[in-house]
Parts: sequence; structure tokens; C-alpha cells
Amino acid sequence: MEKVKIFDTTLRDGEQTPRVNLNREDKIMIARQLEKLGVDIIEAGFPIASEGDFLGVEAVARTVEKPTVCALARCVKADIERAAEALKDAKHPRIHVFLATSDIHLTYKLKLSREEAVARAREMVAYAKSFVDDIQFSAEDASRTDKDFLCEIFGEVIRAGATTINIPDTVGFIQPAEYADFIAYIRNNTEGMDKVTISVHCHDDLGLGTANALGGVMGGARQVECTVNGLGERAGNSALEEVVMALDTRGKYYNLGTNVKTREIYRTSKLVTSLTGVEAAPTKSVIGMNCFLHESGIHQDGILKNRSTYEIMNPAKIGIPMNDGIVLGKHSGRHAFKAFLQHHGFELSEKKTDKAFREFKKLTDNKKYVTVEDITAIVIDEVPAQDNFRFVSYQSRTDENGETEVTVKLVNDGRELAATAVGNGQVDAAYKAINSIINRPVEITDYEICAVSGKSDALGEAKVRMKLGTREINTSGLDMDVIKASILAYIQGINKLGVTF
Repeated sequence: MEKVKIFDTTLRDGEQTPRVNLNREDKIMIARQLEKLGVDIIEAGFPIASEGDFLGVEAVARTVEKPTVCALARCVKADIERAAEALKDAKHPRIHVFLATSDIHLTYKLKLSREEAVARAREMVAYAKSFVDDIQFSAEDASRTDKDFLCEIFGEVIRAGATTINIPDTVGFIQPAEYADFIAYIRNNTEGMDKVTISVHCHDDLGLGTANALGGVMGGARQVECTVNGLGERAGNSALEEVVMALDTRGKYYNLGTNVKTREIYRTSKLVTSLTGVEAAPTKSVIGMNCFLHESGIHQDGILKNRSTYEIMNPAKIGIPMNDGIVLGKHSGRHAFKAFLQHHGFELSEKKTDKAFREFKKLTDNKKYVTVEDITAIVIDEVPAQDNFRFVSYQSRTDENGETEVTVKLVNDGRELAATAVGNGQVDAAYKAINSIINRPVEITDYEICAVSGKSDALGEAKVRMKLGTREINTSGLDMDVIKASILAYIQGINKLGVTF
């Protein structure tokens, strides 16, 4: 079966989701999981945009081995040079150059004529080719560009060395059947197009991101650009899990497949949710929490008789953990715990297994049974690269006037540090106490508490967005005590921000 390449741009376009900011460590964690997922190309960032973005691309290039690592660049020499430098250690580097081609963009944004745009695109693709062999060219706002002009500019950049041609629906404007015809026209009327890969990149402004991507595939595209959970600018991009599972579930219809290991989809989604702080809607297709739940009596009756009556996908196929009859509790040993992890597809080193087991045993001191969701949360909740501060304890009291006072104890380099503060509630007081210890003006820009599972004794997960200077990060903490979870999230955050004492 012919394969469609999956080009994941979670680390680039996905990071452009409002209020999402991934640091170097976040990008490394997601890139490693994307490699396990089996994506073909990882677009790691836009190196010229900032020093942080450059370092993130450089780190991903050094981390992964199998996928192509791609860096974005405008049709500007400085952008291309910076991208090439960031990719110098990549085993399979790709430079992705782009130029807007619609008359709207040429007239109002770039102030270029069509002739000037063709000349610039041709020159910059050739320049990028002097650094790496694998060059992708994108015509920004292609879906609102004259088709014959696209055929002209694509022909020129192919002659200059482009190996992938991206025809994006940048603003989510086109319709699925229209896009299929659009791609087919360009494929059939561009010299050299049979020698390159055609790519599609679709936005979801009209809710058609995935449908348009599949329409593009029907028109001849063999690379789809997408993001985990559909993250991205404005309404987001085609969702990776939707594109992959549409091709997988309807493989006979498309006669196409992908290299994605579908059992890694759920864990990838959860990791991206954890690090970006952006929750998927319960009704989100494929990975939403309601996807395999049934409330209607008619549906429940059908499901009890045969799950295929109302489910077109097996949840195990995308790695959603299901009950295997092993119930983990306070008397469970390491062997049972490890078997549980293996059954649900978690492949951890001995060191990480030991750490996860210790966290599990702590949890069982307060919880009779541990759910699959609890274990998933424990395993995904990675330790930050730096561990300058560690939690010891906290104490809280509220006086008769309703004033809350919290004392927090931390350890730093073997020294125990403590501070007490008064705040508007326990979490606020605890955060003020920690700020007093570290003596840094850390700000909270967003805070959320949610339950990891639907049980009454569920773990509480605190999701916090923190800012120190110009750096802004997402962090999280897990515990049955939501105040402690909030403190753990804050400590993880100051460690991720590199705060030292």
C-alpha cells in the first residue's frame, strides 16, 4: 500500500497556538514521542524567530534519529543560514522555505510583483539547496492564488532544487472537493511535479482542516502537514490523529496508509496536552474523552451486543488504556506494576520504572485502587531537566477572620528552606511563600485544577502557566491533595525556568 508522509508541525505551527510556549526541554520530550509515534518529518521550529526557537530546533536535530528534522525559513538569506546552522547535527535535515503568492499578500504584505516573487523564490530555493539536499517550498495562501501562477512558480523552484512542494490552505478557505481539483490541476500542469512530493497544509477556520487534507490526498498529495490535537494558529490545523485514523479506518477506500504507530496516538496526545496546557474538548474526534462513551439506551444496548454497532475504531488501536483485569492497589508489587505498564504499552527504562513505582506506592497510601488514568498521568508527568528545588511539606491554617497562612518547606542542594505567607486562599499563599524563598518575581498567567479520572478519589492535576521575565512556560503537578498538586506544579515550573538559589 502506498504511504502518505506525515509531516508533524506541532513544534512550529502548533506552538503558534495563542498562549502556548514550548521551551527546549518541552520540544525534546515531544520530539522523542513523535519519533516513537512514527511520523516522517518533524518541523521543529522557526530558528530566526528567536534564540529560544533556534536552540529548540538545534536540540531536536541532535535528539531524534529516524525522522527528517525540518526548520522553517522565509525567502531571506539570513533565515536560511540560521535554519541551516540549527540543523547542522540533524541526520536527515530539511529546510522549509516559504513565500506568499496570492495577490492579496503580494500587494499588501510583501509589495512584490508576480515576476519579483518568482525570482526571489527561485534564488532562495537554490541558496537553501547549497546547505542541504532536502528542500521544501511553500506558497503561502496558495488556496487564494491563481492556479496558473502557482504552476509557474512551482516549476521554477523545482528546477532550482525543491524536493517537496507544499500547497497550503493557509486561511482555511477552500472546500474539500475544490481542494482535490485544485491539487490535481497543479499536479497535471506543473513541469517536474512528478519528480517531487506534493504536500498539503490545512487550517481549520471553517472546521474543514482534516477534510481538506484528505481532499488534497485524493487530488494527489502524498504528504500531509498536521499537528497533534489540531493545535495551531487561530482555529488550528488538520489534526494528526484524525488524518491518520481516517486513512487507517478507511484504508480500502483510500488505498493509502501511513508509517504512524497508532497505539502511540493517545500517549502523544496526552503529552502534548500536558506540556501545552491546551485541553482537547470532550467531543474532540479520535482522542476526546467522550469518543468511546455511550449514554443513549439504544447505543448502550448495541454496544453490549457488539461494540462495532456504534464504534468504528477499537480504542486499543490508538493506545487508549483498557482494563486488563489487573487491579493495582497498595499490596501490588513491582512485578505486577511492571506487567501493568507493559500491557498498556509503556516502555520505560529501569530507572524510570523505579521512579514511577515509587510514585505509585505513595499514591496507594491514600487511594484504595489506582486507575489506568492515574498510572498514565504518573508516567507522562516527566521530571524537568533541572531539579534545583524539591518539595518537603506544607502547612496551612485559616484564622477566624478568614485569613489564610501557608508555610512551605523546600530542599535546595541539601539545605532545607522554609517561608510563610498570607494570601487569598491556600494556593495563593503557598505561591507567595515559594516566591519569598526563591526571591524571584514569578507570575501566574493561568491556573486550572482538574481530575485525572472520573472516580471520586481521582488524582488532582494542577496546570499552571508561569512567567519569569520574557519566558513563559506550562507546568503541571499531580496529587490527591489539590493544594499539594498546585505546589508541585509550581516547583516543577521554577525548575523548568532554571531558577537557582
